[in-house]
Amino acid sequence: MTSAVVFDYGFGNVRSMMRALAHCGLDVALTSDHRQAFEADGLVVPGVGAFATCISGLRDVGGDRVILERLRDGRPVLGVCVGEQILFSRGCENGAATEGMGLIGGSVDLVDADVVPHMGWDTVDAAEGST
Repeated sequence: MTSAVVFDYGFGNVRSMMRALAHCGLDVALTSDHRQAFEADGLVVPGVGAFATCISGLRDVGGDRVILERLRDGRPVLGVCVGEQILFSRGCENGAATEGMGLIGGSVDLVDADVVPHMGWDTVDAAEGST
């Protein structure tokens, strides 16, 4: 069975993430253990809250090193919500810029629009041949 680890660094709706992954047939664990996070088939990095707080929390427990090590080895990492945003070069909130991991070029900025964000469930189809 394919294994996935939800990385526990204190930010994110980890129980919902674990249930969703288990529903997809994965063997799921919640951990902050670096070895277990590295050895799993997939690593999920959740995140809820402010960019600066999440990246600081991730760095405090060495989660950034786990992500970098996995990516160097070609092992999959999935960032969800702020867990994806912290992979970018920087995030800007409340007039302050915070350095991200720099794995994705660009800045996460507030969108200046009068549109209410869409929040809900949608179907996502992976492109053929993607992993």
